[in-house]
Amino acid sequence: MLILSRSEIERLLPAAEYDDLVAAAFRARAERRAMATGLLHADAEQGEFHVKTGGSAAAGRSYFGLKANGGFFGNPSRNGLPAIQGVIYLADAATGAPLALLDSMAITWHRTGAATAVAVRLLARADAHVATICGAGTQGRIQLHALARARRLTAAYVWSRNDRRARELAHEMTTELGIPVLATHDLRGATLSSDLIATCTPATRAYLSLADIRPGTFIAAIGADSPMKQELDPRLVASSVVVADIAEQSAVVGEVHHAIAAGYMTRDDIRAELGELIAGQQLAHRRDDDIVIFDSTGTALQDVAAAAAVYERALAEGVGHHVALDR
Repeated sequence: MLILSRSEIERLLPAAEYDDLVAAAFRARAERRAMATGLLHADAEQGEFHVKTGGSAAAGRSYFGLKANGGFFGNPSRNGLPAIQGVIYLADAATGAPLALLDSMAITWHRTGAATAVAVRLLARADAHVATICGAGTQGRIQLHALARARRLTAAYVWSRNDRRARELAHEMTTELGIPVLATHDLRGATLSSDLIATCTPATRAYLSLADIRPGTFIAAIGADSPMKQELDPRLVASSVVVADIAEQSAVVGEVHHAIAAGYMTRDDIRAELGELIAGQQLAHRRDDDIVIFDSTGTALQDVAAAAAVYERALAEGVGHHVALDR
């Protein structure tokens, strides 16, 4: 088995290369060429674990992957550990042979941003140019880069309950993107001035409502990847055109999950999955003033596609540490 560290993964697969890998993985699902996905959550005293499984094919070889991540959002202040950490197990889907164990974080960060970039290109208005990022952690940075890849941004806002982190991220992103990025306390003022919004916090209570969003806005809802997490008011979700990464998963852990629980919509109200749009299906009954929500719960399809690409490059370049499990 090949062991690959975060730094090795970052070097082998740059962030900008995830977009095409993720799009291909979602297309494979829509065309029924991908293994069914699985999801398991387990609550712990100070956080939660989630396990995601799926399969994909790359370069003529089929792969199975299992990602196990722990989400312990008190870690940074309590013990200095990361809030999220975990591993990806990669196996040969034809034989079951274990192939690799990879740090999960670089892949999780970048495949999540890639899904947003792909969704923006398909769903956001072509003239969208101002963005708001809710959350000033690592994913906030990833999401703003993703929005900037997909649309020509002229300005952006960063909102967080941690003012210092919002200011730091805004300063860093102003330099990295070459546009004004402003930290703000006025979330509604920022969102009502924006065409694109990414929500990427660990919130468990909605903080954005329909009154906070102007017509025609695109929202990438990132944070709700477990049943207790929530960032959007269910009435906002139900009033919008919703596209899911995996529809059945959104119905049990995503923003759609909360809208269904509140009685405002059903699973059938999801307009499409992202892969269906990539594969060429048209989004029916779409108006320019519709609010569009991409319910991005995160899927092993993305993880396996990226992990397989990293694994194949590692073999070709002689990167990583080999461990013989049968000795």
